[in-house]
Amino acid sequence: MSIDRIVMAFAGTMILASLLLGIYVHPNWFWLTAFVGANLLQSSFTGFCPLAIILRKVGVKPGAAF
Repeated sequence: MSIDRIVMAFAGTMILASLLLGIYVHPNWFWLTAFVGANLLQSSFTGFCPLAIILRKVGVKPGAAF
């Protein structure tokens, strides 16, 4: 799986998890949804993605397949 797909899967998981937590635990969890969405938006314009940097540092190759 490539870094791009890992980032998209992680972002989707975080959004769904924070939505569920916001509904069932406390509405402040919606701030996590907003943060992930804002990070996705800024990374589409700037190309800077903290998770992609972390994945490269732990050894995931840009076109790697698991």
